[in-house]
Amino acid sequence: MNLSTSKKWVVSATPNLDMEETVRGWLRILYLRDRETEDHTQRVAEITLQIARRLGISEQELVHIRYGALLHDIGKVAVPDKILFKPGPLTEEEWQTMKRHPIVAMELLESIAYLGPALAILRSHHEKWDGSGYPDGLAGEAIPLVARIFALADVYDALTTERPYRGAWPQVDALDYILKQSGSHFDPSIAPVFIDMMLET
Repeated sequence: MNLSTSKKWVVSATPNLDMEETVRGWLRILYLRDRETEDHTQRVAEITLQIARRLGISEQELVHIRYGALLHDIGKVAVPDKILFKPGPLTEEEWQTMKRHPIVAMELLESIAYLGPALAILRSHHEKWDGSGYPDGLAGEAIPLVARIFALADVYDALTTERPYRGAWPQVDALDYILKQSGSHFDPSIAPVFIDMMLET
């Protein structure tokens, strides 16, 4: 699997101190803004890595998948508090502002060369298999594989975690939702792998 985008990135097989410190620094910024994000990012990063290992993705690439998973919501630092922490549904205008966070993430991090292979998750984790996602409206295998993997972990964790506007879903309901959304929201070849994995835990 190739994690690169249109640019040539230097891919390291193992994390180095500079990479780790850069990621920690950006995460501190995000967590100071929204403490609840910290637990979410750690959970989705672990689930994403578990799926990737099941799919046979190399340890070299897992390094960058982890960074992408941890930093996936960094663009939300630019979302106003009144939108980010709104307890009810967003207006259409507010939703359009929220939907910019993948682009903002790219603008913040694309100049950091060694994070290049991680950026596919940041930009494309809200794309959907049927092309109805954002920000680019990608469909099917045009969506980077790492983003298709991450989407399953991200949605599952969101559904099974209590939110201000709803309670946490039971695992069986969340997995049933993912099964029903296979082929529309999620890659139909990866969703069954994810469901089997979660049922084993």
